[in-house]
Formats: sequence, C-alpha cells, structure tokens
Amino acid sequence: MIKCHDVNKSFKVGDRSVHALRGIDLSIVDPGFYAIMGRSGSGKSTLLHMLSAMDRPDSGVVEVSGHSVHSMSESEATMFRRKEIGVIFQAFNLIPTMTAAENVQLPGLLSGDLSKKTLDRSNELLEMLGLGDRSTHRPEALSGGEQQRVAIARALLYKPRVVFADEPTGNLDTSASKMVWSLLKEVAAEQSVTVVMVTHEPEAASYCEQIYVMADGKIVGNIDTNENEGAEGGMDAGTIATRTQHLLGATQ
Repeated sequence: MIKCHDVNKSFKVGDRSVHALRGIDLSIVDPGFYAIMGRSGSGKSTLLHMLSAMDRPDSGVVEVSGHSVHSMSESEATMFRRKEIGVIFQAFNLIPTMTAAENVQLPGLLSGDLSKKTLDRSNELLEMLGLGDRSTHRPEALSGGEQQRVAIARALLYKPRVVFADEPTGNLDTSASKMVWSLLKEVAAEQSVTVVMVTHEPEAASYCEQIYVMADGKIVGNIDTNENEGAEGGMDAGTIATRTQHLLGATQ
C-alpha cells in the first residue's frame, strides 16, 4: 500500500541546506490507522507531503497504492491527489462560499464530474458523518469539528484506498478532536482504508495501531499500540509518551 525506500529531501534556508528527510524507509501493507509522530522539525509533515504527491523527494522511491509518486509530473500528481488518495488538512481548507455538500463535491467539480453517482456519494458521506442536516450550511455556520468532518467527507468522495491527515485536530478543542480521531479509526476499520496521520500528540496516536516515531529526518523506531490493553487505541497516551521519549533518547 505504501512504500518508501531511501527517501531524501533538503531545503535551502538562506545560505544553509536543511536536511528534512534522511534516507527514510517505510512500508505499510495492510489497511488500518497509522501515526507518524515527532517533534516540530522532525520531518513528519515533509514525509507526508512526499507520500501525498504535494512535493517530490530529491532522491529515493515513494510508492502509494501502486503508483510511483516520486516520478509523477505536476498534472499526474494533481489527478492522483484528486481521485486516488484523500488528504485532510489542519486548516480544513473549505471554500467559504460553498455549502457543506458543495465542498464535499469539490473534487468532482474540479474533474468535471458532477454525475448522479458523485452527488449521491457526497450525500451518503454527509449522512454517515452525522451532517445530513447540515449539508446546505456554509463553513461559517459550522463548528470546527463539523468543518473537519466535511473535509473528511471530501477526502473520501472517490473511495480512496489511502487517506493522509496532517495534524487534523490542531485547530479543534479536546471533544471535537476525540470525535475526529474516533472517526478516522472507524473509517480505517470499516472501509478497509489506510489512514496515515501526522501528529505530535500521544493521545491522538493512542487511537492508531502503529506509530512511526521521527527525529531529525529519520524514522527512529515504531510502537505497536496493541501490545497491551489500554485506552482507545490499545495503549494509553502516557505509555506512548514514555515509549516515544525512550526512542528519541536512544538516538541522542
């Protein structure tokens, strides 16, 4: 489903070259809910950008759902993001002049596909996410949690096998955050989707079954949250925080 081999990425900051990714190797085969976790500047969002074809690596192989993402042209990357995967952002990225239903249908609109099948799918998703009675509301009339659920529905419009979420609850309160984490876990389990979430929060990661910990542009280890029984994801946030600190400490 997802494969990275020796992925490297650098950025120019003034006269300096900053190495954001250093030889990343990653393999995710089965559907499920996965986390990429690390401190600010660890490279986790840069890795997600490589996986979702929003940027290209300097070198290395990136394959997602059978597609060679690392070698895509701009037009191929655009279509890949629009129809093959789903992407959820921290800032929701909803169009303020569009209703909830129209925002969900946006990938279809951009592709020239507003068929009955697409419209029915958008209505089905809004109902599934508890927003059936909010479909005609614009973003300003929706709570933060409702806006993010609209964004999740949009990401699922074309039934992607892989969904990427970049700090999806960074703008939400605790209650709404827990709702979104539970929802992503449910989507992964019930629709056989691979959901990969970037986060720095142990509580968010506790909903995932596998956590990949990053530091200084490298994956320094992983945590299987099903190793022992705990809270929502099989391991409580405190244990995850401790395990993460141990992995980070071992690399210093």
